[in-house]
Amino acid sequence: MSHLPVNHPMRPLYRLLAALCGLYVLTFGALALARTADLALFAQDDLPWVLGLKANRAFALLSIVAGIVIVIGALVGRNVDRYVNLTGSVAFIGAGIVMMTLLRTDLNVLGFTMATCVMSFIIGLLLGLAGLYGQVGTREQERREEAFRHGEGSDPETHPLGAENVPRS
Repeated sequence: MSHLPVNHPMRPLYRLLAALCGLYVLTFGALALARTADLALFAQDDLPWVLGLKANRAFALLSIVAGIVIVIGALVGRNVDRYVNLTGSVAFIGAGIVMMTLLRTDLNVLGFTMATCVMSFIIGLLLGLAGLYGQVGTREQERREEAFRHGEGSDPETHPLGAENVPRS
């Protein structure tokens, strides 16, 4: 990503928010799996409410996997969490959009409701925020990026088209 802050001062807060999102998704998945043990994998009718959302077993299993990946990414840190969060953001927002279009059809295989779509968007936005401001680099990278952002230095990145990107006066 071009010209996003390196070593942002609020990075620990964003990492914590991503970890909390991962814990929510993991907890939801575990509770939903326990509550849907007697249902078919892709059941769509009479789904139980878990933490404010309806769930079937397939959605519970997907939630457990996603939650584990997000929590592990947050625990590992460095730039691993950044890429996990950016990928998770796209996945959650994309899933919310796709499932919203399929809400009242037989293709709603995960048993989504509008509340589930909204939560998917919220989690996706929080993960996106954590990913965009979660870049870790050396002090030199941070200094060069800040100098460029404030119009005091040359572009610290090379660009594929080779055009020089100099700050405006």
